[in-house]
Amino acid sequence: MWFFFAILTAILWGMADLFYKKGSDPKDPYSHFKIVIMVGLIMGIHATGYMLLKGLSFSWSDAIQYLPVSAMYILSMTLGYIGLRYIALSIASPVQNSSGAITTILLAIFFTQTLMSIEIFSIILILSGVILLAILEKKYEDQERIQKQIQIDNKYKKSFLAIFFPISYAIFDGLGTFLDGVYLDEMVLISEDMALLSYEYTFLFCALIIWGILKIKKVPFHPLKEGTRTAAGLFETAGQFFYVFAMSANAIIAAPIIATYSIFSVLLARMFLKEKLTKAQYIVVLAVLIGIALLGIADEL
Repeated sequence: MWFFFAILTAILWGMADLFYKKGSDPKDPYSHFKIVIMVGLIMGIHATGYMLLKGLSFSWSDAIQYLPVSAMYILSMTLGYIGLRYIALSIASPVQNSSGAITTILLAIFFTQTLMSIEIFSIILILSGVILLAILEKKYEDQERIQKQIQIDNKYKKSFLAIFFPISYAIFDGLGTFLDGVYLDEMVLISEDMALLSYEYTFLFCALIIWGILKIKKVPFHPLKEGTRTAAGLFETAGQFFYVFAMSANAIIAAPIIATYSIFSVLLARMFLKEKLTKAQYIVVLAVLIGIALLGIADEL
């Protein structure tokens, strides 16, 4: 089931990316904080319902133990939200999700595991495709602007600031996923249920602090009027639920599969943000999907 959970996580997080972009306002310096608040509130609601439904008992000592993982994820996501104010989703998402390469390398270095040739080939294909997609997107947009003499919108400028945030996301997310592999798969320091509750309640705690800061600053914010950001939080939380179980079963293979949610992000951005894919980009997307299929086949060998 881990393979199905990994694929489902990728799809759900691809949907979340679309709504993150729609909820990012370059003119609102607090838009990223508003997204953090909505994601945290929804995760807190989900954690409470999940705990009551399964009859679990949560302790903040578990959250403290899992804090290194939670901190990496929350920091990376916040940086990602900020970055979406300055750069197109179809570029940001693939760059961010090169984090899968960081995770796989760290897991292979610190925890010796034997991979079949087909698994190695698939991982290389997936990670190369994610990186190549970002390169092609940058090249395509630059050429289009030169040909049409288009003035670059401020929110899409490829300045150092714009690229800094998705790269930072990749680094911290890669570290977080690596630590998740350690906590859930390699050393089993915490159960899947407690990892899920710890992360979601930590996110809720951060969200409440930020909400309090916005109130002090008298920044207008009402959760019931945040439809787009609420949708982003719902997809994010659903993806997180399946992510934990995928990582606990086979972290070193699940990680690069989940990283391909950037592919779904790009496709959705093209569909709903009215952007287009070039033939080269379609080929790369297909190659990544083939890599995913090969990993699924390899798991059955």
